[in-house]
Amino acid sequence: MPTPNPTEGELAILRVLWPRKTAMTVREVHAELSKHKDTAYTTVLKMLTIMADKGLLRRDESERSHTYLAVDAEPVVQRSLVKDLVRRAFSGSAMTLVQRALDDDTASLEELDQISKLIAQAKAKRKR
Repeated sequence: MPTPNPTEGELAILRVLWPRKTAMTVREVHAELSKHKDTAYTTVLKMLTIMADKGLLRRDESERSHTYLAVDAEPVVQRSLVKDLVRRAFSGSAMTLVQRALDDDTASLEELDQISKLIAQAKAKRKR
C-alpha cells in the first residue's frame, strides 16, 4: 500500500526532517518549526504520532526521547504529490499541468532553458 500524501502541516514537518537526514526528537522538530510559526509542543507531538501511524515517519522508541525520521525522501514525496495533482486537477495531462505552470510567467529564462534540457533528457530516455 503506497504511503499517503502528506497534508500541508505534515509537509512543514517533513521539510524540517528532510535536510537533517537523521532522526529528530519532538523537541528538535518543535524548535525548528517555532522559528517560522508559533506552534505548540503538544501539537507537534500529536502530528508526529499521526504521521508515524500513517507511515510517513519512522518512530524509534528505543530511547527515552522518541525520535522520528521521514520514511521517504523529498523527491519521492514530490513525485507522489505531482502524480496525484496531475490526475485530479489536470485529468492526467502532464501537458496541461506544464501549460498552467508557464501561464503565470514566473519561470525565468534560465529556468525555461533548464526545463528544455529536462524535456530533451526525458525524450532520450523514452527512445531507449
